[in-house]
Amino acid sequence: MTPNRLEEMSRFDYFIVFADMRTGSNFLEANLNAFDGVSCLGEAFNPHFIGYPNSTEVLGITQAQRDSDPARLISAVKAEGAGRPSVIAGFRYFNDHDPRVMEMCLPDPRCAKIVLTRNPVESYVSRKIAAATGQWKLTNVKHAKSETIRFEPGEFARHLDALQAFQVRILNGLQRTGQTAFYVDYEDLQDVEVMNGLAAWLGIPARIEGLNKKLKKQNPEPLSEKVQNFDEMETALARADRFNLTRTPNFEPRRGPAIPTYVAAPKTPLLYLPLRSGPEAAVRDWLVALDGGAALHGKFTNKTLRQWMGKHPGHRSFTVLRHPVARAHAAFCERILPASGAGTFPELRQNLRRQFNLPLPEGDVGEDYGTAEHRAAFLSFLSFLKPNLGGQTNLRIDPAWASQGVLLQGMSGFAPPDMILREDSLGTDLAYLARQVGRDDAPAMTQDTDPHHYALAKVYDADIEKAARDAYGRDYEMFGFSDWG
Repeated sequence: MTPNRLEEMSRFDYFIVFADMRTGSNFLEANLNAFDGVSCLGEAFNPHFIGYPNSTEVLGITQAQRDSDPARLISAVKAEGAGRPSVIAGFRYFNDHDPRVMEMCLPDPRCAKIVLTRNPVESYVSRKIAAATGQWKLTNVKHAKSETIRFEPGEFARHLDALQAFQVRILNGLQRTGQTAFYVDYEDLQDVEVMNGLAAWLGIPARIEGLNKKLKKQNPEPLSEKVQNFDEMETALARADRFNLTRTPNFEPRRGPAIPTYVAAPKTPLLYLPLRSGPEAAVRDWLVALDGGAALHGKFTNKTLRQWMGKHPGHRSFTVLRHPVARAHAAFCERILPASGAGTFPELRQNLRRQFNLPLPEGDVGEDYGTAEHRAAFLSFLSFLKPNLGGQTNLRIDPAWASQGVLLQGMSGFAPPDMILREDSLGTDLAYLARQVGRDDAPAMTQDTDPHHYALAKVYDADIEKAARDAYGRDYEMFGFSDWG
């Protein structure tokens, strides 16, 4: 072996497969593991398990050890190939895996980046079918399960937004550090030469003659046979007009992930940019009442929002700040406290119970859940938010509790709001806003903006205020919040 060849083969210490659910990552892993010297260790940093659903450790490191020190597991992965240029190990990484790992791996030029993509419509449909059937892998076609699903435009928009944000972050990270990745599309996985090319890029001399035959493709039928409302889906996708991007790694155009949540008044040129866990319902109801009860305009894309703006010269956009204590409490009550239901995060709830000792039962709370229990649970949630928002946990920072300053910065990537209102003066602020667009007859705010206010008032004290300030110190400073109450 020549010195130049040895140097080329040693340019990477380990690899990471950037992928997502239902993109073919299991099949890619199976084929990577078919190469002598390659070891792909599953979803090593999935917050709900380590490696695989029934595994207890990876390379001798337990899930608890990994959660407290992810760098330890990365070091163990690197050690697999240390001093052996024809050996390399790595793992699969999805957009909801431990964010600390991406911070460590993305800028590291000794980490080989493999980026696996798939048509987002196909991955969305496949994921819904797998969830409906409970079948996430197929090794015997006799056991294949099938189901038809309904396409939900809003749900799909959120799915695509998450993919886009993930891909853009990868692309920008590579650009800023002068790196490149090996891009693989779902359809490329069926080409043995592409797999051998990937091995060559990793610096592995081994080659394979055929692909893994154990895993079988699930639900190979055309989309028209898998989607109940296929015509409605076609209409929604045509309206979005962005699916020439399915084979590009960065899912252009780069648009803010919150755009699908924006809503506009039926007639009056007002556009509301919600901050999650804020007074969304009250503001929406006010916008409806402003124009006599007609339905709001929503489910915007980058394209349709620009069209709306073009058709409404003189429009005004706005968002509404909520006090950090009240906002964190709303996020807790709506997302974490219920064990199930629309908008809840049951898996995250379980992780909070397990990792952060959140004092909630496994199921829904019962009659024995009173004021004292609510205070303890909410205070525990606030204690979790400080390390979570500081990037010190393996759990995602959800928009439901991300700091309002960061969310506003994200909005500004598309267009900043004309006005930033505050919940405690919302009635006055909305009336002033309406006058800016010629509406002197705006209705009064007739409802409580926070349905959880009274529950919070019963438990609020100095400890809760301090915990909120510890978590949201920058929001307090940036927006001048005083103590809640």
